[in-house]
Amino acid sequence: MSRVVVTGRIPKPGLDILRRAGHEVDVWDSEDQQPREQLLEQVRGADALLTLLTEQVDAELLDAAGDQLQVVANVAVGYNNVDVEVCRERGVVATNTPGVLTEATADIAMGLILMATRRLGEGERIIRSGTPWQWGMFYLLGSGLQRKTLGVVGLGGIGAATARRARAFGMNVIYSSRSQAPRELELELGAHRVDLDTLLAESDVLSLHCPYSPATHHLLGPEQFAAMKPTAYVVNTARGPVIDEAALAKALQERQIAGAGLDVFEDEPQVHPDLLECENAVLVPHLGSATIETRTAMATLAADNAVAVLAGEEPPTPIR
Repeated sequence: MSRVVVTGRIPKPGLDILRRAGHEVDVWDSEDQQPREQLLEQVRGADALLTLLTEQVDAELLDAAGDQLQVVANVAVGYNNVDVEVCRERGVVATNTPGVLTEATADIAMGLILMATRRLGEGERIIRSGTPWQWGMFYLLGSGLQRKTLGVVGLGGIGAATARRARAFGMNVIYSSRSQAPRELELELGAHRVDLDTLLAESDVLSLHCPYSPATHHLLGPEQFAAMKPTAYVVNTARGPVIDEAALAKALQERQIAGAGLDVFEDEPQVHPDLLECENAVLVPHLGSATIETRTAMATLAADNAVAVLAGEEPPTPIR
């Protein structure tokens, strides 16, 4: 029997998979993040870890677990919280959960696009605060999407799914990516690849879907916001540090760009205080994968990954 440590609450079907495979399961069963010292104690002697994106999987954590650790199954598609190189050096397999959260995250991206461009957050705050209002021809005018250009940074699964939704709203699509998308996908979306500078200059809505790495840290900062249209919007459902939040707040306050919609933040759960003062910013608390179906699929895929490695098999979705 192997010992599997689950570092935070996950849907029950994921735990059932681990238990049916005959493993001892130790779960931190709380919505609150486990204190680091307690986490280091919990993982001692673990053969497998199921980790959430709130946990840093680094040399310290692997040392605490011990040499018998075989697999770290991250319950997320992103894995910037996992030091993959350290895992490889120690022979620990690292896995993630790609694919299963594509549609849910694209829904949130499209929702943020609509909220930002049509000023829905501002409107709701007016109603809820009891602020007097009256319909008028120029009251809370937003921007339509038809015949506008969506610029996608990273045309992977989620970026492509967001582009499909935007096409249904009558938008044109351009993208910037490390590599050319398959020709069939470009034809489906009517999309063509451009460099980042062109993307910034031509996009009416810029949607971020790139992975986070040193190369994408503060990919959008003062220079990039200055290069965008003053009528443009930025949406981020990727990772918070892809955007320089202080620079974004300044660009919003000075109307260098028209608005923004953020599902992720640089220092979650903290949000840059200047962003909180921006009426033209829509801010939601990392809800990209937050559907019952998606979170269940994430938990079961992570459990399948752990069970496979513990059985000496290739996991379904290893981090390459």
